[in-house]
Amino acid sequence: METNRYLLSILVDNEPGVLSRIAGLFSGRGFNIDSLSVAKTIDPDVSIITMVTYCDAHIIEQIKKQLHKLINVITVNDLTEKKYVERQLALIKVHAKTEKRAEIMRIVDIFRSKIVDVGHNHFVIEISGDSGKIKAFMSLMQPMGIVEIASTGAIALGRENGK
Repeated sequence: METNRYLLSILVDNEPGVLSRIAGLFSGRGFNIDSLSVAKTIDPDVSIITMVTYCDAHIIEQIKKQLHKLINVITVNDLTEKKYVERQLALIKVHAKTEKRAEIMRIVDIFRSKIVDVGHNHFVIEISGDSGKIKAFMSLMQPMGIVEIASTGAIALGRENGK
């Protein structure tokens, strides 16, 4: 059975416990949430949850039906097959030995990222983009010696006429 990546955008009431119920729906069925991001929308009473999961098509349909049944869920939008803009943010701490600093700065420039902290032996680099860009950047930083990574989950908005 083939698993696919699914990107869900879920509007919910901005109330305590809503995220817990949604996460419980996944964990209760033995499915993992690969990425999760939650924030208020323009309306302070509404939050948007952006979630990435990997499963097969039959399972995602079950999950969407179950999400629609939850009281505090306003809408469930599966962006997977639509046109959308997706971004992630990552902070990556790398070893920055003197002989590698120029190379690291060139790669940072090529990826339109930026160095946000400099130490005697490290750089902290901020990069944003889709998951492919982040993975490509990390693969180039790996030989330098990645010390630590912190990253957000995916966030996404459908494009106009996003069908």
